Amino acid sequence: MPPDLARSPDRPVDRPLRIAIVGAGPAGFYTAAALLAQTAGGAGPDLRVDILDRLPTPYGLVRFGVAPDHPKIKEVVRIFERVALDPRVRFLGNVEMGRDLALADLEAHYDQVVFAVGGPSDRRLGVPGEELAGSHSSTAVVAWYSAHPDFLDLPIDLSCSAAAVVGAGNVAVDVARILGRNPEDLASTDISDEALAQLRASRIRDVHFIVRRGPVQAKWSPAELKELAHLEGVDLIVDPRELELDSGSEQELRDDPQAQKNMEILRTLAGRAPTGAPRRIHLCFRVSPVAILGGGEGESGQVVGLDLERNRLVGEAGSLRAEGTGERWTLPVGLVVRAVGYRSLPLAGLPFDAKAAIIPNLRGRVINPATGELLQGLYVSGWVKRGPTGLIGSNKPDGTETATAMLEDLAALVPAPLAPLTPLAPLAPIDELIAARGLRPVDFSGWKRLDQIEVERGRAAGRPRIKFGRIAEMLAALDAPVAAGEGATGTD
Repeated sequence: MPPDLARSPDRPVDRPLRIAIVGAGPAGFYTAAALLAQTAGGAGPDLRVDILDRLPTPYGLVRFGVAPDHPKIKEVVRIFERVALDPRVRFLGNVEMGRDLALADLEAHYDQVVFAVGGPSDRRLGVPGEELAGSHSSTAVVAWYSAHPDFLDLPIDLSCSAAAVVGAGNVAVDVARILGRNPEDLASTDISDEALAQLRASRIRDVHFIVRRGPVQAKWSPAELKELAHLEGVDLIVDPRELELDSGSEQELRDDPQAQKNMEILRTLAGRAPTGAPRRIHLCFRVSPVAILGGGEGESGQVVGLDLERNRLVGEAGSLRAEGTGERWTLPVGLVVRAVGYRSLPLAGLPFDAKAAIIPNLRGRVINPATGELLQGLYVSGWVKRGPTGLIGSNKPDGTETATAMLEDLAALVPAPLAPLTPLAPLAPIDELIAARGLRPVDFSGWKRLDQIEVERGRAAGRPRIKFGRIAEMLAALDAPVAAGEGATGTD
């Protein structure tokens, strides 16, 4: 046995360590990057990392969660692309855990498995009427205008004159901005064609931004707030009375530089007279939805209003909470977007904390919550590990922590019973299983071809790209003959 493959605590098998990362979003790529960095130059075991995703396209929330008018944020994919092009890494798109592969399959074919599946669902308001037509989660609306295959046919109706966005974070700001701004400003972005057509036909003129607590507790960034304040053709309306602070909020403000910047912006806006712009965004603080109302002719179940209750803030500074005052009124709106947070979903065979909506873990190691026992070889990263908090870059230290735990655990690793690859057996066992099940994986070169086609389609329209939406269209494009001179260029 060659000396560099001899077994040792950090080289537990006489073949490359095989690792699967389920989820090709930021958490998955940052975890892979940390594994590669920590084992570079022979510092650890020889790795082979497969990044699996149920969609043929990588990058997860960067592709489907970043607003189309924020292209700079999407440049992070250049880092992820370097990871994907590392010879130790493979992308296997169009392969879904649960549908195509079970947990037992992954455990049998990989020494370690990381689940970085993000938060594909949403938190609920917990009020009557959430299921009415015209009531949508921001998860769905953002995915709709980002051309996510699951949401292309979202039945969103923009024929009403007023909409409400419930929430106080950057995603809520994104949705309000997209609904409120001139759609021609979006025509040069990578927004989905279907969404752009509907926004052009939109009759929405007023967007009401509903915030449960006060302006100090709002979680949006000053940069996002400034952008909302400077939209052409939009008046951002702030009632000065909304900015009056209780003593607890005054104390929180003194200790929070971001809140101070936000308040400075809001106070400037409150002193600005409306210009008579054709569209308006109204910021409403210390109000909570208590019901979404449906009705219309024939009681069709379409949203026609949002019942609101005025709140007061109670408790100590640092833990102020909203308490209803009993003062209620109805806001006439035909669309309600609930932007109160993403939520992870259970995965078959793995423990799940339904309250926190995470897979129970210790520094990324999956644990049995009943016994506290570590589930050997199973790890988590990203939102399914810590909850839906932070920005895209927040997944980097999170992925590093998980990768560190994985390498620390090698001394106790029970490896999967896999033979080394040989000229007579060049396929990894997982490839044999995928082929036997008739699956159609898309590798990174396949993604790069789709990427190039999207960029070329966009170039003709003066846009960065025109995205494929339907998976069948992506696979058909990959089956088409390669045009002369076609290469793998361009980035998402």
